[in-house]
Amino acid sequence: MAQSTGKRTRSHLGDIPVTSSAQTATVAEPASVVIRSYEPEDAAALVEVFRASVHRIASKDYTGAQIRAWAPDELDERSFATRWAGKSVWVAQVSNRIAGFGDFERDGHIDMLYVHPDFKRRGVARGLLEHIETSARGLELRRLYVEASITARPLFESLGFRVVVAQTIALRGESLRNYRMEKRLTLPALTMPGATS
Repeated sequence: MAQSTGKRTRSHLGDIPVTSSAQTATVAEPASVVIRSYEPEDAAALVEVFRASVHRIASKDYTGAQIRAWAPDELDERSFATRWAGKSVWVAQVSNRIAGFGDFERDGHIDMLYVHPDFKRRGVARGLLEHIETSARGLELRRLYVEASITARPLFESLGFRVVVAQTIALRGESLRNYRMEKRLTLPALTMPGATS
């Protein structure tokens, strides 16, 4: 245990928060990420995750006007719920709070992947993407693809996606840069019963 100075300190564990008391320092255990299926009653919370993620995380890479075009103040929860109706959608929870969500379509298109700013850099997006990839492999899909924002591009690259093309899209009168990215999936080799290697 580290010696206490009575202040919040950093440890050799990097970003894991360390809380100091008068005599000892204790390491706060990170909460685990739980991935579950979307339920229609999640819609309002997911819209809030979307809005907060765009306004507070993506705003480092996009202008205020672009952010307002992407996630306007008035968002229609019903249109999001309708959008999710035909997709596989997963919700990430940390300590019973909705921390993020992601979806994909039967052709391997990842349409949305958003994490609430309170949970960034805690493995939420990675957990969602790994779950999506596992699901895609289960459906024997050969690839996943996405239109990743400037902000999300490094995450997708770290998980094996590659940029196919940079593109500029028009949205509510604004031009936004994103990247069409894909990841080729290999399916597990089939083994014949009684076969030896």
